[in-house]
Amino acid sequence: MEKRCSWAESNLLMQNYHDEEWCRPSWDDRYIFELLTLEGAQAGLSWNIVLSKREAYLEAFNHFDISQCAELTDEDLAAVKENYTVIKHGAKIQSVRTNAQAVLNILKEWDSFAAFLWSYTDGKPILNNWKTDAEIPAQSPLSVQLSKDLKKRGFKFVGPVTTYSFMQAIGMVNDHIESCVYRTPKD
Repeated sequence: MEKRCSWAESNLLMQNYHDEEWCRPSWDDRYIFELLTLEGAQAGLSWNIVLSKREAYLEAFNHFDISQCAELTDEDLAAVKENYTVIKHGAKIQSVRTNAQAVLNILKEWDSFAAFLWSYTDGKPILNNWKTDAEIPAQSPLSVQLSKDLKKRGFKFVGPVTTYSFMQAIGMVNDHIESCVYRTPKD
């Protein structure tokens, strides 16, 4: 029987996310923007709730096309809140546009949003050695620094805890416990 991190055992949606995405390095700007948005939406909620609304987010925000999200009007954002089963928090919905605009500003300086983010780890994932889920921190000195830097660049919903989760989501940090069979990707 395969052993995975215990936080992912609650249902199939969480298991699939854990097994196929969590802590796997990505340099795909669109995907990274998607996870930044979803992690921001999760603030104060469970990850399971956000994952259950992921398809609605993809539809509502043009599959997280960064340029299109940056051009959303107030009316577009109001329509998203009204017509899609996303988290209805107005500031979280508006943060999609704000953060897309901030990503476009980063792209004026960097080849990609991914290159900017991965520069914080010299392009390599941080592999932690936790024995249990309980050892995994909610934030780190690096997530505090990245959070500050993102906020200075105008990003919203990027506190140190959200940023740490985001770093895990895109694989900058690998926090699979040592006994997890998904610690090393199988692809």
